[in-house]
Amino acid sequence: MIIGVPKEIKDQEYRVAMTPGGVHQAVRHGHRVVVERGAGVGSGFDDAQYEAAGATLVNSPAEAWEADVVVKVKEPLPQEYDFLRPGLTLFTFLHLAADERLTRELVARHVTGIAYETVELPDGRLPLLTPMSEVAGRMAVQVGAHYLEKMNGGRGKLLGGVPGVRPADVVIVGAGTVGTNAAQIALGMGAHVIMIDINLDRLRRLDQMFRGRLTTLSSSTFNIAQAVRRADVVIGAVLIKGARAPKLITREMIGEMKPGSVIVDVAVDQGGCVETSRPTTHSHPTFTVDDVIHYCVTNMPGAVPRTSTYALSNATLPYVLKLADMGVEAALRADRALAKGVNTYAGHITYPAIAEAFDMAHTPLEALLAG
Repeated sequence: MIIGVPKEIKDQEYRVAMTPGGVHQAVRHGHRVVVERGAGVGSGFDDAQYEAAGATLVNSPAEAWEADVVVKVKEPLPQEYDFLRPGLTLFTFLHLAADERLTRELVARHVTGIAYETVELPDGRLPLLTPMSEVAGRMAVQVGAHYLEKMNGGRGKLLGGVPGVRPADVVIVGAGTVGTNAAQIALGMGAHVIMIDINLDRLRRLDQMFRGRLTTLSSSTFNIAQAVRRADVVIGAVLIKGARAPKLITREMIGEMKPGSVIVDVAVDQGGCVETSRPTTHSHPTFTVDDVIHYCVTNMPGAVPRTSTYALSNATLPYVLKLADMGVEAALRADRALAKGVNTYAGHITYPAIAEAFDMAHTPLEALLAG
């Protein structure tokens, strides 16, 4: 099978979908890997390393997109839509619930779209989303601390304070992978941390994990409003698998925050959990609403591509090899976790939350494979 690795074109996206080591593995399995020149440079991998691993280097994105299976990091942008075609399997982050146009393009062009973020194990874990959630959660605190500094527009507070001076208040909404990693870093930097989630069992586990060093609150409009009002940094870390994030932090709440406080909405790639959020880029990462700084970059881990590429490819490579070794349809029949990652197939939407987001028809993948 031919596996294609195009260069990412999203603003300052330096990750790459396969490392030279991953290419070497795929070639050893008997597959041809086509890599666009320069695809790995941002992550520290030059073309010579890919060539030594057995890749076929090509000069244009079109040549990389001609593969049977194209593996990427981020969703296709409009200038890549013409590469979408029947028979193509696209394996990448898609976040379709926040992107109606791309959803309709994948359906109209009969692309098999397998989204990293909805590959789901029997116990509910998301093995391909987790590594990037870990990176984004840890980055969120760094970002919050940076923009809290006065020269960056913030309140001028040191996240951890100093002896005799109160530390900053960090509020994390959502106690999943992003939230847990954010709490770990914020506590390590000496901040006062409040974690809010609807799952009380999850809050109990975090209370034990962090030995009571953070404050946990059950999610309610009242509790969120009270916590956000006092916060110096708010981290939006809400996730509903494959669906748009709920707007838990309202415009009214933003208006009651202190001037110079910071919001980092990690959920923005799924539409954001803050009513005032809108997608931003690494080139223009922030905007201000009611004197509150909003950081809403949709590809946060792209800022640390060396770490992120290794973390992501470690998780995705076994699935890439399964698709190539078995063939796409056989792999989907054999691996239920991978099958859950399928968002579009043969001109249909196969993931219920995406169909619901745009009031489109949903067809179960099992019915399509059986037919």
